[in-house]
Amino acid sequence: MELIVLASGSKGNCTYLRGERGALLIDAGLSARETLRRLADAGADASLIEGILVTHEHIDHVRGVDVLARRLGVPVYATGGTLAALSGKCRQSMELRRCRCGESFALGDFSVEPFAVSHDANEPCGFSVTEGALRIGCCTDTGTITPTIFDSLASCDAILLESNHCPNMLENGPYPAYLKSRIRSKRGHLSNPDAARCLQRLADHIHMAVLAHLSEINNTQEKALASALEGLGFYSDQVAVTVASQNPDPLHPEFCGLQL
Repeated sequence: MELIVLASGSKGNCTYLRGERGALLIDAGLSARETLRRLADAGADASLIEGILVTHEHIDHVRGVDVLARRLGVPVYATGGTLAALSGKCRQSMELRRCRCGESFALGDFSVEPFAVSHDANEPCGFSVTEGALRIGCCTDTGTITPTIFDSLASCDAILLESNHCPNMLENGPYPAYLKSRIRSKRGHLSNPDAARCLQRLADHIHMAVLAHLSEINNTQEKALASALEGLGFYSDQVAVTVASQNPDPLHPEFCGLQL
């Protein structure tokens, strides 16, 4: 499988996951036009996409989902709570399919299992996606790592994991107090140390990790990567770690991605 992060951050999130014969998108937080442009720049085949998985209804994850789903002619999968919230955000009709946390479903050659996360949205989730013997987990918005999240990620070969903010940068940054409190809460976003502790616990389970959803105000790629490698400790030479960005470099061979 190949995972390509087309965008990751507060301005939009979208990830392309390609298998042997098909592909899917996780979130569609860019406009449909921009998503298709970035897919082309990354050398990814949009015609292989068989469905769009939506983690939750926040605009940076669903901005282009209605137009994109119709343009690609594919269904959108989300929890019941997310689907209910989407009904007020999307202007066009889409083919919507409900999924349930803890229950796997088939999407082409993929087996997809949603798992509950802790975020201030209406029934948000992450996804683990399996094809053959390989499994990739996606957890991009959560304020804490619950036992359910850990168990889901521990069964994966590679993960896309939130590392949103540096606590010191957030504390000393320009955000108002209420927003800082929201971000730090258990229904907010993972900090670099949170992500590092998660990786430390996962170190003997996973082979690859992409750090995702970095704040452009309260974090840097260098801080997130250094924190993750410190958390991995002796495993840092056994787990390949990369950092996703809001605007990946199209000249990079695979944008920001992993190939298993």
